[in-house]
Amino acid sequence: MPQHPVWLVDASIYVFRPWFIRQPITLDREGNPINAVLGFLRFVYNLLQTEQPQQIAFAFDISLQTSTRKAIYPDYKANRTPAPDSLKKQFQLCRDFLDTLGIVQAASPHFEADDVIGTWAKQQRDNGQACMIISGDKDLAQLVAERDIWWDYGKRTPLPPGGVKKEFGVWPAQIPDQLALAGDEADNIPGIPGVGMSTAAKLLQKFSSVEILLSRIPEIGLMKTRGAKRLQALVEEHQATVRLARQLTGIYCDVPDIPTVLQRKPKDLVKLQSLCEQLGLTEQQVKLWAAV
Repeated sequence: MPQHPVWLVDASIYVFRPWFIRQPITLDREGNPINAVLGFLRFVYNLLQTEQPQQIAFAFDISLQTSTRKAIYPDYKANRTPAPDSLKKQFQLCRDFLDTLGIVQAASPHFEADDVIGTWAKQQRDNGQACMIISGDKDLAQLVAERDIWWDYGKRTPLPPGGVKKEFGVWPAQIPDQLALAGDEADNIPGIPGVGMSTAAKLLQKFSSVEILLSRIPEIGLMKTRGAKRLQALVEEHQATVRLARQLTGIYCDVPDIPTVLQRKPKDLVKLQSLCEQLGLTEQQVKLWAAV
Protein backbone atom coordinates (compact mmCIF):
# COMPACT_ATOMS: atom_id res chain seq x y z
CA MET A 1 0.00 0.00 0.00
CA PRO A 2 1.45 3.40 -0.94
CA GLN A 3 2.24 5.73 1.94
CA HIS A 4 -0.66 8.07 1.24
CA PRO A 5 -3.69 6.41 -0.42
CA VAL A 6 -6.79 8.44 -1.18
CA TRP A 7 -9.59 7.67 1.29
CA LEU A 8 -13.06 7.29 -0.25
CA VAL A 9 -15.84 6.96 2.32
CA ASP A 10 -19.32 5.53 1.78
CA ALA A 11 -20.85 7.89 4.33
CA SER A 12 -24.43 6.65 4.68
CA ILE A 13 -23.75 3.42 6.52
CA TYR A 14 -21.84 5.32 9.21
CA VAL A 15 -24.89 7.53 9.71
CA PHE A 16 -27.42 4.70 9.66
CA ARG A 17 -25.56 2.55 12.20
CA PRO A 18 -25.89 4.97 15.13
CA TRP A 19 -29.42 5.83 13.96
CA PHE A 20 -30.53 2.21 14.45
CA ILE A 21 -28.84 1.73 17.83
CA ARG A 22 -31.37 1.79 20.64
CA GLN A 23 -30.20 4.41 23.10
CA PRO A 24 -31.54 7.51 24.85
CA ILE A 25 -32.35 10.18 22.27
CA THR A 26 -30.01 13.17 22.29
CA LEU A 27 -31.47 16.49 21.11
CA ASP A 28 -29.78 19.59 19.73
CA ARG A 29 -30.49 23.08 21.05
CA GLU A 30 -33.53 23.28 18.76
CA GLY A 31 -34.99 20.03 20.08
CA ASN A 32 -34.11 17.85 17.07
CA PRO A 33 -32.68 14.31 17.53
CA ILE A 34 -28.97 14.12 16.69
CA ASN A 35 -27.92 10.58 17.67
CA ALA A 36 -27.02 9.71 14.09
CA VAL A 37 -24.96 12.89 13.71
CA LEU A 38 -23.03 12.30 16.91
CA GLY A 39 -22.34 8.68 15.97
CA PHE A 40 -21.14 9.73 12.53
CA LEU A 41 -18.90 12.40 14.01
CA ARG A 42 -17.30 9.89 16.38
CA PHE A 43 -16.47 7.76 13.35
CA VAL A 44 -15.10 10.75 11.40
CA TYR A 45 -12.99 12.04 14.29
CA ASN A 46 -11.49 8.62 14.95
CA LEU A 47 -10.66 8.16 11.28
CA LEU A 48 -9.08 11.60 10.92
CA GLN A 49 -7.17 11.42 14.19
CA THR A 50 -5.92 7.86 13.76
CA GLU A 51 -5.30 7.62 10.02
CA GLN A 52 -4.52 11.28 9.20
CA PRO A 53 -5.50 10.99 5.53
CA GLN A 54 -4.07 13.66 3.23
CA GLN A 55 -6.80 13.19 0.63
CA ILE A 56 -10.29 12.12 1.66
CA ALA A 57 -13.83 12.43 0.32
CA PHE A 58 -17.27 11.33 1.53
CA ALA A 59 -20.08 10.19 -0.78
CA PHE A 60 -23.76 10.45 0.20
CA ASP A 61 -27.06 9.26 -1.27
CA ILE A 62 -29.76 11.88 -1.75
CA SER A 63 -32.58 10.59 -3.96
CA LEU A 64 -33.47 6.96 -4.54
CA GLN A 65 -36.52 7.87 -6.62
CA THR A 66 -34.41 9.58 -9.32
CA SER A 67 -31.72 6.88 -9.36
CA THR A 68 -30.80 5.49 -12.77
CA ARG A 69 -31.21 1.98 -11.33
CA LYS A 70 -34.79 2.80 -10.33
CA ALA A 71 -35.46 3.67 -13.97
CA ILE A 72 -34.12 0.28 -15.05
CA TYR A 73 -35.96 -1.68 -12.35
CA PRO A 74 -38.78 0.16 -10.51
CA ASP A 75 -38.67 -2.30 -7.61
CA TYR A 76 -35.03 -1.52 -6.92
CA LYS A 77 -34.70 -0.95 -3.15
CA ALA A 78 -38.50 -0.96 -2.91
CA ASN A 79 -38.15 -2.89 0.35
CA ARG A 80 -36.73 0.18 2.08
CA THR A 81 -38.93 2.61 3.95
CA PRO A 82 -38.28 6.30 3.20
CA ALA A 83 -36.04 8.09 5.67
CA PRO A 84 -38.05 10.19 8.15
CA ASP A 85 -37.54 13.95 8.06
CA SER A 86 -35.61 13.82 11.34
CA LEU A 87 -33.02 11.53 9.75
CA LYS A 88 -32.83 13.62 6.58
CA LYS A 89 -31.99 16.63 8.74
CA GLN A 90 -29.25 14.65 10.44
CA PHE A 91 -27.76 13.65 7.09
CA GLN A 92 -27.63 17.32 6.12
CA LEU A 93 -25.95 18.20 9.42
CA CYS A 94 -23.32 15.53 8.74
CA ARG A 95 -22.64 17.05 5.31
CA ASP A 96 -22.54 20.57 6.75
CA PHE A 97 -20.06 19.47 9.40
CA LEU A 98 -17.73 17.98 6.79
CA ASP A 99 -17.92 21.25 4.88
CA THR A 100 -16.77 23.21 7.94
CA LEU A 101 -13.79 20.84 8.24
CA GLY A 102 -12.78 21.55 4.65
CA ILE A 103 -13.47 17.93 3.68
CA VAL A 104 -14.86 17.08 0.25
CA GLN A 105 -18.36 15.61 0.30
CA ALA A 106 -20.64 14.98 -2.66
CA ALA A 107 -23.87 13.37 -3.84
CA SER A 108 -25.61 13.02 -7.19
CA PRO A 109 -29.35 13.28 -7.94
CA HIS A 110 -29.18 10.42 -10.45
CA PHE A 111 -26.36 8.21 -9.21
CA GLU A 112 -25.72 6.56 -5.88
CA ALA A 113 -22.86 7.01 -3.44
CA ASP A 114 -21.34 3.78 -4.81
CA ASP A 115 -21.13 5.38 -8.25
CA VAL A 116 -19.62 8.59 -6.87
CA ILE A 117 -16.94 6.52 -5.12
CA GLY A 118 -16.41 4.46 -8.27
CA THR A 119 -15.88 7.65 -10.26
CA TRP A 120 -13.41 9.01 -7.72
CA ALA A 121 -11.57 5.67 -7.64
CA LYS A 122 -11.24 5.67 -11.42
CA GLN A 123 -9.98 9.26 -11.44
CA GLN A 124 -7.44 8.58 -8.71
CA ARG A 125 -6.10 5.46 -10.39
CA ASP A 126 -5.66 7.46 -13.59
CA ASN A 127 -3.46 9.73 -11.47
CA GLY A 128 -1.45 6.77 -10.17
CA GLN A 129 -3.07 6.82 -6.71
CA ALA A 130 -4.21 3.84 -4.67
CA CYS A 131 -7.56 4.00 -2.89
CA MET A 132 -8.74 3.09 0.58
CA ILE A 133 -12.46 2.36 0.09
CA ILE A 134 -14.28 2.71 3.41
CA SER A 135 -17.66 0.97 3.48
CA GLY A 136 -19.63 -1.80 5.08
CA ASP A 137 -21.28 -2.57 1.74
CA LYS A 138 -19.80 -5.57 -0.09
CA ASP A 139 -20.94 -4.05 -3.40
CA LEU A 140 -18.06 -1.57 -3.17
CA ALA A 141 -15.49 -4.36 -2.89
CA GLN A 142 -15.83 -4.69 -6.68
CA LEU A 143 -13.80 -1.48 -6.99
CA VAL A 144 -10.70 -2.92 -5.33
CA ALA A 145 -7.83 -2.91 -7.82
CA GLU A 146 -4.29 -4.15 -7.34
CA ARG A 147 -3.10 -1.58 -4.78
CA ASP A 148 -6.48 -0.79 -3.19
CA ILE A 149 -8.11 -1.78 0.08
CA TRP A 150 -11.78 -2.29 1.01
CA TRP A 151 -12.35 -1.71 4.71
CA ASP A 152 -15.43 -1.64 6.89
CA TYR A 153 -13.65 0.72 9.26
CA GLY A 154 -13.68 -0.38 12.88
CA LYS A 155 -15.67 -3.52 12.09
CA ARG A 156 -13.61 -5.83 9.87
CA THR A 157 -10.09 -6.49 8.67
CA PRO A 158 -8.94 -4.36 5.70
CA LEU A 159 -9.12 -6.45 2.52
CA PRO A 160 -6.85 -6.17 -0.52
CA PRO A 161 -7.93 -7.98 -3.73
CA GLY A 162 -6.79 -11.35 -2.41
CA GLY A 163 -8.63 -10.74 0.85
CA VAL A 164 -11.82 -9.98 -1.07
CA LYS A 165 -11.36 -13.28 -2.93
CA LYS A 166 -10.94 -15.15 0.35
CA GLU A 167 -13.91 -13.42 1.98
CA PHE A 168 -16.46 -13.67 -0.85
CA GLY A 169 -15.12 -16.51 -2.98
CA VAL A 170 -14.63 -14.35 -6.09
CA TRP A 171 -12.25 -11.65 -7.25
CA PRO A 172 -13.41 -8.03 -6.87
CA ALA A 173 -14.33 -7.64 -10.55
CA GLN A 174 -16.61 -10.69 -10.26
CA ILE A 175 -18.69 -9.36 -7.36
CA PRO A 176 -21.36 -7.72 -9.57
CA ASP A 177 -21.74 -11.05 -11.42
CA GLN A 178 -21.98 -12.91 -8.12
CA LEU A 179 -24.71 -10.55 -6.91
CA ALA A 180 -26.55 -10.83 -10.23
CA LEU A 181 -26.68 -14.62 -9.84
CA ALA A 182 -27.51 -14.74 -6.13
CA GLY A 183 -29.55 -11.56 -5.94
CA ASP A 184 -29.14 -8.90 -3.29
CA GLU A 185 -31.89 -8.84 -0.69
CA ALA A 186 -30.66 -5.56 0.81
CA ASP A 187 -31.24 -3.78 -2.51
CA ASN A 188 -34.24 -5.89 -3.56
CA ILE A 189 -32.34 -7.16 -6.61
CA PRO A 190 -33.72 -10.47 -7.92
CA GLY A 191 -31.45 -13.44 -8.54
CA ILE A 192 -31.82 -17.10 -9.33
CA PRO A 193 -34.05 -18.79 -6.72
CA GLY A 194 -32.05 -21.23 -4.62
CA VAL A 195 -28.69 -19.81 -5.71
CA GLY A 196 -26.76 -18.14 -2.91
CA MET A 197 -23.42 -16.37 -2.86
CA SER A 198 -21.50 -19.62 -2.40
CA THR A 199 -23.10 -21.36 -5.40
CA ALA A 200 -22.70 -18.20 -7.46
CA ALA A 201 -18.99 -18.18 -6.55
CA LYS A 202 -18.63 -21.79 -7.74
CA LEU A 203 -20.22 -20.90 -11.07
CA LEU A 204 -17.92 -17.92 -11.51
CA GLN A 205 -14.84 -19.92 -10.58
CA LYS A 206 -15.59 -22.05 -13.63
CA PHE A 207 -17.12 -19.55 -16.04
CA SER A 208 -15.46 -16.26 -14.94
CA SER A 209 -18.43 -13.99 -15.73
CA VAL A 210 -22.19 -13.94 -16.19
CA GLU A 211 -21.74 -13.28 -19.89
CA ILE A 212 -19.61 -16.41 -20.36
CA LEU A 213 -21.86 -18.45 -18.08
CA LEU A 214 -25.00 -17.60 -20.05
CA SER A 215 -23.28 -18.48 -23.31
CA ARG A 216 -22.34 -21.94 -22.02
CA ILE A 217 -25.37 -23.03 -19.97
CA PRO A 218 -25.26 -26.70 -21.11
CA GLU A 219 -21.85 -27.05 -19.47
CA ILE A 220 -23.29 -26.28 -16.03
CA GLY A 221 -24.88 -29.74 -15.89
CA LEU A 222 -21.44 -31.32 -16.38
CA MET A 223 -19.93 -29.64 -13.32
CA LYS A 224 -18.79 -31.91 -10.50
CA THR A 225 -21.08 -30.31 -8.00
CA ARG A 226 -24.18 -31.59 -6.27
CA GLY A 227 -27.38 -30.82 -8.19
CA ALA A 228 -25.54 -29.67 -11.32
CA LYS A 229 -28.42 -30.60 -13.66
CA ARG A 230 -30.93 -28.76 -11.50
CA LEU A 231 -28.61 -25.77 -11.37
CA GLN A 232 -28.37 -25.80 -15.17
CA ALA A 233 -32.16 -25.74 -15.42
CA LEU A 234 -32.41 -22.86 -12.95
CA VAL A 235 -29.91 -20.74 -14.86
CA GLU A 236 -31.68 -21.56 -18.13
CA GLU A 237 -35.03 -20.53 -16.68
CA HIS A 238 -33.86 -17.33 -15.02
CA GLN A 239 -31.27 -15.98 -17.43
CA ALA A 240 -33.39 -12.91 -18.24
CA THR A 241 -33.51 -12.10 -14.53
CA VAL A 242 -29.73 -12.45 -14.31
CA ARG A 243 -29.22 -10.08 -17.24
CA LEU A 244 -31.51 -7.53 -15.61
CA ALA A 245 -29.81 -7.89 -12.23
CA ARG A 246 -26.38 -7.45 -13.80
CA GLN A 247 -27.43 -3.98 -14.97
CA LEU A 248 -28.09 -3.08 -11.34
CA THR A 249 -25.11 -4.62 -9.54
CA GLY A 250 -22.30 -2.95 -11.45
CA ILE A 251 -20.94 0.40 -10.27
CA TYR A 252 -20.98 3.30 -12.74
CA CYS A 253 -17.65 5.13 -12.79
CA ASP A 254 -18.38 8.25 -14.83
CA VAL A 255 -20.66 10.37 -12.63
CA PRO A 256 -20.68 13.99 -13.85
CA ASP A 257 -20.53 17.18 -11.82
CA ILE A 258 -18.70 15.97 -8.71
CA PRO A 259 -15.47 17.36 -7.21
CA THR A 260 -12.27 15.97 -8.66
CA VAL A 261 -9.76 17.56 -6.25
CA LEU A 262 -9.95 15.69 -2.95
CA GLN A 263 -7.40 17.61 -0.90
CA ARG A 264 -8.72 19.13 2.31
CA LYS A 265 -9.34 22.86 2.32
CA PRO A 266 -8.93 25.19 5.32
CA LYS A 267 -11.54 24.82 8.05
CA ASP A 268 -14.29 27.38 8.48
CA LEU A 269 -13.79 27.87 12.21
CA VAL A 270 -16.72 30.28 12.60
CA LYS A 271 -19.21 27.82 11.11
CA LEU A 272 -17.54 24.95 12.97
CA GLN A 273 -18.05 26.77 16.28
CA SER A 274 -21.70 27.46 15.41
CA LEU A 275 -22.42 23.84 14.43
CA CYS A 276 -20.70 22.51 17.53
CA GLU A 277 -22.84 24.81 19.69
CA GLN A 278 -25.99 23.64 17.89
CA LEU A 279 -25.01 20.03 18.58
CA GLY A 280 -24.27 20.77 22.24
CA LEU A 281 -20.60 19.91 22.03
CA THR A 282 -18.29 21.09 24.82
CA GLU A 283 -15.58 23.70 24.38
CA GLN A 284 -13.02 20.94 24.71
CA GLN A 285 -14.68 19.04 21.87
CA VAL A 286 -14.73 22.19 19.74
CA LYS A 287 -10.95 22.54 20.27
CA LEU A 288 -10.41 18.91 19.29
CA TRP A 289 -12.35 19.37 16.06
CA ALA A 290 -10.50 22.59 15.29
CA ALA A 291 -7.21 20.74 15.64
CA VAL A 292 -7.95 17.50 13.81
